[in-house]
Amino acid sequence: MADLDRLIDRAEELLARLEQLLPAGAPDTDWSATAYRWRRRGGHGHLQPVLQPHPIRLEDLRDIEPQKEALERNIRQFVAGLPANNVLLWGSRGTGKSSLIKALLHAYAGRGLRLVEVDKPHLEDLPEIAELLRGRPERFLIFSDDLSFEADDASYKALKSLLDGSVAAPPENLLICATSNRRHLLPEYMHENLEARVVETEIHHGEAVEEKISLSERFGLWLSFYPFNQDQYLDIVFHWLDVYRVDCAEPEPIRRAALQWALARGSRSGRSARQFAQDWAGRNRLEQDD
Repeated sequence: MADLDRLIDRAEELLARLEQLLPAGAPDTDWSATAYRWRRRGGHGHLQPVLQPHPIRLEDLRDIEPQKEALERNIRQFVAGLPANNVLLWGSRGTGKSSLIKALLHAYAGRGLRLVEVDKPHLEDLPEIAELLRGRPERFLIFSDDLSFEADDASYKALKSLLDGSVAAPPENLLICATSNRRHLLPEYMHENLEARVVETEIHHGEAVEEKISLSERFGLWLSFYPFNQDQYLDIVFHWLDVYRVDCAEPEPIRRAALQWALARGSRSGRSARQFAQDWAGRNRLEQDD
């Protein structure tokens, strides 16, 4: 009996040591948050709450009214439990694509809207995420920012399947929103257009082009974003200066400085306009303090 007791004790010590070496399980989800990031730890995926979601407001997004109205209408349908479309926002950098998603979360979180940010390397986990969210009372946006795929990248197939193509129906409380600089999310090459053929005056694309189009076409709502012209850029600059409470009684020096700022960066984008406004507001307040 004494030998058996010693054997049991040693076995328990060994099991305790092994438990310390095993990867920790996924933590319980804090469903009180409004935004999450999908993370993997020890072979397990989990929703990591975002403690301070970006508080950007819809009224701070200027000169993209058609896109804003179309996306907000789609989100209103979604949070009301009505049919709504998955969304692809594509176009020029710095024009407010991802900011619009964050602003809508800020505006509709009180109505049950939630956001789950999924990076491209984790897109293969989309079926697992969908099952985790299925049946929850909240309405979830699966958000993937600056999304694009290379020609030999197979990870887009999980996205394609969840959008429309799996034997399992996607959860009704889940919507996918992606932003990209590419209209079809995949690189397009000149030689692929040579595969197109004309059949009785109709153009039929080659297989490579059809595969790329088939991914983006699974998004029911496409919103296009274009570079801002000079007047739009300056409008955004002065809007942000007003938000930062900068005295613009003499606008001409600000206007010249803002245009020089854009010229130096080669971009008249909304992002560039806000960066200029932050710099101008900070410098002016520093000079006042000095």
